Amino acid sequence: MVTRVATVAFEGIEARAVDVQVQVTSGNVNFILVGLPDKAVGESKERVRAALIASGLALPAKRITVNLAPADLPKEGSHYDLPIALGVMAAIGAIPADALAGYTVLGELALDGSITAVAGVLPAAIAAYGRGQGLICPHASGPEAAWAAADIDILAPRSLIQLANHFKGTQVMARPEPAVARQSGPLPDLADIKGQESAKRVLEIAAAGGHNLLMNGPPGAGKSMLASRLPSILPPLTPRELLEVSMVLSVAGHLADGALTDRRPFRAPHHSASMAALVGGGLQAKPGEVSLAHHGVLFLDELPEFQAQALDALRQPMETGDVLISRANHRAVYPARFQLVAAMNPCRCGRATEPGFACRRQPNERCMAQYQTRISGPMLDRIDITIDVPAVTAADLILPAASEGSAEIAARVAAARRLQTQRYAVLGLPGIGTNAACPANVLDEVARPDSAGLALLRDAADAMRLTARAYHRVLKVARTLADLDGQDKVGRIHLAEALSYRSRVDQVAQAA
Repeated sequence: MVTRVATVAFEGIEARAVDVQVQVTSGNVNFILVGLPDKAVGESKERVRAALIASGLALPAKRITVNLAPADLPKEGSHYDLPIALGVMAAIGAIPADALAGYTVLGELALDGSITAVAGVLPAAIAAYGRGQGLICPHASGPEAAWAAADIDILAPRSLIQLANHFKGTQVMARPEPAVARQSGPLPDLADIKGQESAKRVLEIAAAGGHNLLMNGPPGAGKSMLASRLPSILPPLTPRELLEVSMVLSVAGHLADGALTDRRPFRAPHHSASMAALVGGGLQAKPGEVSLAHHGVLFLDELPEFQAQALDALRQPMETGDVLISRANHRAVYPARFQLVAAMNPCRCGRATEPGFACRRQPNERCMAQYQTRISGPMLDRIDITIDVPAVTAADLILPAASEGSAEIAARVAAARRLQTQRYAVLGLPGIGTNAACPANVLDEVARPDSAGLALLRDAADAMRLTARAYHRVLKVARTLADLDGQDKVGRIHLAEALSYRSRVDQVAQAA
C-alpha cells in the first residue's frame, strides 16, 4: 500500500504540486529517498528518523521507499521533512490514513520532533487554497499562511506529537491569526535636511510617478540622506502589492515571524554586490535585490563603483518589471517592478565641480568623463530624472529647519498616485499604478501634450537627439508633473521641467 501526502516545490514565487509517496514493504531494512532530491532533501531521512524516535515512534524494520513525484522536477529545501514524516506515520498506522487527505504539508523537523519554520509558506498557502486544499505548516509560519484567505483550513502544530493528537481528537489546534509587523519607529523626515530645495522637489516628483532618479554631487552634499527619506513620502502598499511583495519575501525567507507590513521595501546593497546578488541566482536561484525591492526602492549609492556587468544586468528588469533566472537545472521568474534611485560623485575625488578646483591628474572635464564612463549609455537612458546636488553651505546649515516635512509632501504624492491608479483602472490596466510603468502604446492617450508643449517637445527631441525610450520617459515625467498640479492636460510648462531633468542625463551619456 502506498501513502500519499501533498506538498509543493517552488519555481520563483510559484508553488508547484508535489506528491510524496511512501511505501513500507518487507525486505532489507533501508530508507530510500528518490525523486531528484538535493542535499538538504536527501538528509531529511535522518531528521525524520530522529524526530520519530523523539516522538515515541520507531521506524519498522522494513524497507521504506519515499518517492517525490514528479520525479524529473528538482526538489530543494528542508520543507519536505514534515510531509515525509507524516507519510511514514500514516503508512505504519500512527495516524489515520485518510487524515492527510485535502491538506498541503510543508515544514522542517528538528531532532526533538518539533517543527521549525520554513520559507515559502505564503505562496504554498495560496496554491493550496487554489486547489481547494488546507495547509499544514509550522506554528511559527501560521500567521503568514493565514493571510492567504480567510476561509482556508490551516493547522500550525509545534511538534509531531501535537499534530498526531489533533488527528486522534485528543487535542484541538486553533486557527492562526494573520500577523502585522510592528513598525520599528518613524521613518527619517525630509524636514531634517536643510537646503537642497531643488533636490526635495525632484524627490517628490520621483515618488509621485515611481520614476528612476540619479543624483550627482560632491561628497557630503546629502545625496544618501535624501534617498533614505524617500520611503517617508511613498504611499503604503495596496493589498495587491502587499501580497506580491510578501510572496517574494516569503520565498526568500525574509518574513520575520510570518508578519506582513505595508511599508514599501527599501533595499540599499553595497557597491561590492555581485550580479547574482542584484538580479538573483545562486545554486537555488534565489531572488536578488531587484526582486526584494519589488514595488519599492532600490538605492545604489556610489553607482560607478558597482561592477559594470552587474549594473548592465539591471537594464532588462527595469524595462519589463520581472527577471528570469535560468540555470542548467533550474528556471525561475521573479517580479522586479522597482524604482531605481542612485547617487554618484562627479569624479573620483568628488571635487571636480567645485569653483576654483583643478585636478592634478588631468583637466576637470576629462576627469569627470573618465569616471562617468563606468556607467553605460543604455543604463543611463533608462533613468528618468538626473539632477546635480550641490554642496550645502554653512549659511544653509545655520538656517532653521524647514517648515514642510515628509507628511505634507506625502499627502501630495498620495493624491497624485490616486489619480494615476484611477486613470489606468479606467483604461483596463489595473496592474499599473504609476506613470513610470505606463505602457508606451498608452502614452499618446494619457500624456499627449497641448499644441505649445508638442512644439517644444519636437524641437527638444531634435536638439537633444532623444531616443525613443528617452522621448517616452520625458512624457511620463511630464504626466507626473501635471498630476501633481492636478491638471488633466500635459502643458508646455510640464514638458519644459521634464526636459530640464533629461538634459543632465544626456550630458552624462555623452561622457559615457
